[in-house]
Amino acid sequence: MQKEYLLRERPGRALFLFALPMIIGNLFQQFYTMADSMVVGRYVSEHALAAVGASYSLTNVFICVAIGGGVGASVVTSHYFGSRDYASMKKSISTALLTFLGLSLLLALLGLLLGSRMMVLLRTPQELLPMATEYLRIYFLGLPFLFLYNVLSAMFNALGRSRIPLYLLIFSSVLNIALDVYMVRSLGMGIAGVAWATLLAQGLAALLSFVLFLRELKAYPQQNTAFPVSPEAFPLPEFPSKDSGPTKSSSGLSALYSLSELRSMSRVALPSIFQQSTVSIGMMLVQSVVNSFGPQMLAGFSAGMRVESICIVPMAALGNAMSSYTAQNLGSGQQDRVTRGYHAALWLTGLFALILCVILELFHQPIIASFLGSDGTSLALKTGSSYLTFIGFFFGLIGLKMATDGLLRGAAHMKMFTIANLANLSLRVVLAVTLAPRFGIAMVWYAVPLGWLVNFLISYREYRTGRWRPL
Repeated sequence: MQKEYLLRERPGRALFLFALPMIIGNLFQQFYTMADSMVVGRYVSEHALAAVGASYSLTNVFICVAIGGGVGASVVTSHYFGSRDYASMKKSISTALLTFLGLSLLLALLGLLLGSRMMVLLRTPQELLPMATEYLRIYFLGLPFLFLYNVLSAMFNALGRSRIPLYLLIFSSVLNIALDVYMVRSLGMGIAGVAWATLLAQGLAALLSFVLFLRELKAYPQQNTAFPVSPEAFPLPEFPSKDSGPTKSSSGLSALYSLSELRSMSRVALPSIFQQSTVSIGMMLVQSVVNSFGPQMLAGFSAGMRVESICIVPMAALGNAMSSYTAQNLGSGQQDRVTRGYHAALWLTGLFALILCVILELFHQPIIASFLGSDGTSLALKTGSSYLTFIGFFFGLIGLKMATDGLLRGAAHMKMFTIANLANLSLRVVLAVTLAPRFGIAMVWYAVPLGWLVNFLISYREYRTGRWRPL
């Protein structure tokens, strides 16, 4: 089957073909927030750019919860797909969608109630607080659409259909940019305009994705197709058996929702959410340190963070691809392909890191200036440029980290995976909080590659033990 190329193609080619649509798609997803920053920076004010930047560290946590949850849940789906257990696959998908719908509604409510207080706790400069709060209120209204789209994208990827989320992202990103310019420049809606533009574009993409995914599921039979390898070759923790009876809920609901499936997904999804959120949580905690340096440095650092978020897209996509690749191949009993795929992923991340380093070292100043517009201050430009020229040399580290974490996550080997990411987060926060007030804002970004390095060393040591392999 064409959809099983992760099981059949040469590992390097399979990973590249699978990751490429995700890379392009994730780049377009980053354009959502990047377009917001560029439009308000050029057509509103530097203070508006700083306000969006102050909000970004908080909003990105919610984005990473959605992405991490989807990726974690898709590991279970990928396993069922690899072993051709289509009945269990469909139940795991419906369980994930219903779970994350409820979670998104709860988080949206909490965000609406507590968003302003969170910004105060992050020591957002007083002059930026009204604009940042206005942006967040509209953003939280669209949180269910954000979750729906990202979980569905992960499920498409689990089925080897990574091109469909790409097409939807291209459509919604172009729509978002057009609405940004129209609402801010033509209607004069200011920072609220970019927030409404994102909500409308994201909502439409989520609804289209849902319709297309329902059509995709119809292609798979309800009956299971025998695979030559026993599904026990990939024993996820407490994986529900095909013969497990209905849950204690009503028979109608049990056809869509399974507590045993939820427990299996949670064992992978919760650490995955934490891993995806590590960078964002660290940025949010460090944001209070950056905010204390004033709006101009905050604007420059915010622009630098947006560029960094784009640069790590290829690494994150390869890590997520490695998860689906690992889960499918372990599900079909092909352990040797996992090791060969991991080596191919390391070579690919090295290539991406080299390209990114060259681009940032040569063009860092015009890149930052494109965010600030003609009114940007020299201090903001200097801060953003300094960040990019430093961090450009270290994207290889996050690539190594993402590829190794992706393999462990795909194998549902989550203990050391979680410890590695916790060490990353803790080191970054402690160094930034203790050193930046004393030695300057540069200490914030010096801590970043150190956290990536420690994370990789812990994960790689666990990979070398071979404990992730099924017995």
